[in-house]
Amino acid sequence: MSGTREKLLAGALRALAEHGIAGVSARTVAAAAGVNQALVFYHFGSVDELLATACRYGAEHRVAHYRDRLAQVRTLSELLALAWELHAEESAAGHVAVLAQLLAGAQTQPRLVPDTATGLGLWVEEIEHVLHRVLSGSPLAEFVDLTGLARAVAAGFVGLELYEGVDREGAERALAALDQLAGLVTALDELGPVAQRAVRARLRRGGVS
Repeated sequence: MSGTREKLLAGALRALAEHGIAGVSARTVAAAAGVNQALVFYHFGSVDELLATACRYGAEHRVAHYRDRLAQVRTLSELLALAWELHAEESAAGHVAVLAQLLAGAQTQPRLVPDTATGLGLWVEEIEHVLHRVLSGSPLAEFVDLTGLARAVAAGFVGLELYEGVDREGAERALAALDQLAGLVTALDELGPVAQRAVRARLRRGGVS
């Protein structure tokens, strides 16, 4: 990827954070990137195409930034601890604001939908890898759709990031509740084999599948 294209992609993300989806234009992107605005159309054809590419570009870089740390996670508690760190870092860097604007823009600009979905999918894929690893051997792994759970975790994280903007205490309580849930799962995993068989039998009788 050329240096100019990368500048434009980074500039588009900065413009989203600073001006919102409604304020992004070739002019604001070029100003953020420090290049001539004609280069937006030379490299991407349109502002919408630039935004769509920037969405995917941003997600790829953010996921890559955390991939090694995610690979080291071995328990749900560790995953939630990393989520707290990720939450703080992403908010401080303005990436949450960018995601909020892309999600808002995708509601009215169909061109943004595929790449926004692809960007979220990159996060879902990484989370699913972690869930398969940390829940391996747990009774819950037999009764929970881990792909669906990974999507729920990603959606919940996005929601909490946005929710924090209007109710910080509520978002912190939600994260704390997830931490409590992770503690319950850990306690379940620490049960002996007889107790775990009893849990599995009870879940089956309850119609969980």
